[in-house]
Amino acid sequence: MKSNRIVILGAGESGVGAAQLAVQQGFEVLISEAGVIKPAFKERIEQLGLPYEEGGHTWETIFESAEVIKSPGIPDQIPLIRKLQEAGIPVISEIEFAARFTRAKLIGITGSNGKTTTTLLIYHLLRTAGLDVELAGNVGPGFARRLAESDHDYFVLELSSFQLDGIQDFKPDIALLLNITPDHLDRYDKDVRKYGRAKLRIGMNQSESDFFLFRADDPLTAELLTEGERTGKKIPIHPNSEGELLVDGRGYDLRQSSLRGKHNRSNAAFAVQTARLLGIDPEVILAGLKTFKNAPHRLEQVGWKDEVEFINDSKATNVDAVFYALDAMEKPVIWIAGGTDKGNDYGPIQELVQTKVKALICLGIDNRKLRESFRNLEQITETQSVEEAIQLALGYADAGDVVLLSPACASFDLFKNYEDRGDQFRQAVINRIKN
Repeated sequence: MKSNRIVILGAGESGVGAAQLAVQQGFEVLISEAGVIKPAFKERIEQLGLPYEEGGHTWETIFESAEVIKSPGIPDQIPLIRKLQEAGIPVISEIEFAARFTRAKLIGITGSNGKTTTTLLIYHLLRTAGLDVELAGNVGPGFARRLAESDHDYFVLELSSFQLDGIQDFKPDIALLLNITPDHLDRYDKDVRKYGRAKLRIGMNQSESDFFLFRADDPLTAELLTEGERTGKKIPIHPNSEGELLVDGRGYDLRQSSLRGKHNRSNAAFAVQTARLLGIDPEVILAGLKTFKNAPHRLEQVGWKDEVEFINDSKATNVDAVFYALDAMEKPVIWIAGGTDKGNDYGPIQELVQTKVKALICLGIDNRKLRESFRNLEQITETQSVEEAIQLALGYADAGDVVLLSPACASFDLFKNYEDRGDQFRQAVINRIKN
């Protein structure tokens, strides 16, 4: 075993970023990829002058390392990871590794839904206040790559349960757990509590000077917080449902912001509370709320055609996210849904669908479960074409209606990813608007 040698499993964004930081810190590095390395990442590896392998792992070489950094997409259950753990070789995430080399205050955000919006909003509020802050994690470049480029006073990190599974000492100064609803259960033995415990790891190393923010009315969070002691100062978030958003007794008007729906009131409550903990003035926060623009594919208003509004919510890949989207709609909805089912239970949205949805357009290869779950709707049809989905939607819609792409499913049956699905939807709408 070589004490200065690190093996990185996976040659994607987190792996290559970790390699960049490891080289900068003087480590000997090998990158090992089970599949084919994408050309853009291979070019970065070669620019770093690093040895790499693809199409499989050389176990003997990997077991000579002092530590292994694992891509979050690699399950802990595969034989290689289990053997490394049995051999006493630490297997960590890129987040764990990068945190060792920063002086920054860390703000970590996790949860089943709302992570990206909340992360981007906190980043925007801190920038509006003039703080030296950078964005990383699951948003844009990875933490290690950002850190290799430059350190900052603050890092705002979007963190998945997969990334948190690989931490040992990582500790955010402010940890946010937005919610826990069933997702990625194939990685957690179909057990939502195991998934929730992975989320709660975000605060496991916090000290008394740190803060742990959580949704006060999330029942599973409340249940899991009773398991074991936590040192970080707990701050329950209670987003009021109407009127100005109240945080620490101060009201914030969201009507002039792009944040629509009850779920975004919750996201905003977490973000505003975080900003206040950092001493940002309420007037500066209010200015930031007004100028914030959310990321694409999250209740993104695409445009209007014949007085019908089109909204791209392609990031809604689970039922809970669709609940939030439908709940935010104030007009009759033509709902476009479907894709690769992740074991969905559509029960929680049945009432909303019956109340708000005029027609369901199933965009996917296998739509049987969707059609059966919502068979009481008068108008259900299916297609495998985004362009045809738009055409069908315009046929169903009247002036004043909204066409909502909020799939409740993964995208991999017809698209590269949810971004590709949303981009195709947006472009199809724009083409319709022009014609």
